[in-house]
Amino acid sequence: MDIFAHGLWGTAAAIGARRKLPLRIRIGWAAWWGVFPDLFAFTIPFLAMLGRRLTDAPPPSGPHGLPFLSLAWQLYQFSHSLVVFAVVFGLVWRLAGRPVYELLTWPLHILMDIPTHTLRFFPTPFLWPVSSFKASGISWGTPWFMMLNYSSLAAVFLLLWWTGRKRAGRPARPEVEAGSRR
Repeated sequence: MDIFAHGLWGTAAAIGARRKLPLRIRIGWAAWWGVFPDLFAFTIPFLAMLGRRLTDAPPPSGPHGLPFLSLAWQLYQFSHSLVVFAVVFGLVWRLAGRPVYELLTWPLHILMDIPTHTLRFFPTPFLWPVSSFKASGISWGTPWFMMLNYSSLAAVFLLLWWTGRKRAGRPARPEVEAGSRR
């Protein structure tokens, strides 16, 4: 799935969890951890590639001709692994003395990537380093899927807005005052 959708799904999950559970969940941090796996995997290779383009430096040679994708793949192994996430979550829990619930949008990202990546383009290594198993799903870039994904996000945020207004005791629709003409 694309990074923007991950951030939005993480935000929606955090808003919903904060409303339903008696937990302190910071929405901004939940959004951050929702996009973290892709930022971790692609930021350094992207900046290196951009720097080379801006300076007109020749591309480095590599065994596959794509050294930046090779680096991205190595970082992707770490950031898209539920095993790595579990270790990090446990360490953070130990250090903070409590579970940091905002981190839970990281495995949400991974779980959403499993069915939305094909084996041909960055399949999700969710069991790495324990297993090399990867599932092949549909490409998140498929037009009908993008439309369905963002339509679903719009519906979820509309529902969150609607239920948020009702919870705050505000009418979902402004009432027309008696005698006013609009």
